[in-house]
Amino acid sequence: MSLKELVTSNVEFNEWANQRYLEWLSTKPDEVLFQEIPSSCPNIFKTLRHIWEAQEFWWGVVAETDEFVRVWELEDITKEQLFTGLEANSQNLTRFVRSLSENDLSKRIEIDNQWLQCNLTKYEYIQQFVNHATYHRGQIVTIGRNLGLTDPPSADYISWQIGSKAS
Repeated sequence: MSLKELVTSNVEFNEWANQRYLEWLSTKPDEVLFQEIPSSCPNIFKTLRHIWEAQEFWWGVVAETDEFVRVWELEDITKEQLFTGLEANSQNLTRFVRSLSENDLSKRIEIDNQWLQCNLTKYEYIQQFVNHATYHRGQIVTIGRNLGLTDPPSADYISWQIGSKAS
């Protein structure tokens, strides 16, 4: 498997997993999204928002642009805006990564700001946001279980691989 195939597979998985969680959570009462539980993100809504914020930030890095949605600057967004925004962002990231060549993916980008100093390749930054989203989807399951939600969808990479090969 080439680097391009591997990275593309990872963002396609990320899009699929985010979509599964949004579909699952859309069937739950709104109050479940906002109920606070001790965690690094205090509720499901804020965790989803954080995933979207991070994906937008990393997309800006990988695309080498300042043209992205600054979710953290948006005031009171609704559940519908959050779900639509995260879904669209995940789809756009997949399309963008599919458009990159092996050389594009291997290009190094330096980040030097108040939070981070590094000089990594685009594919490493892409892996960062995929892993980051996976981590926080796990938090959503934990928060949900603490609220009595016992039916989270499987969003493991292997589940996506098996399902995508079968279709």
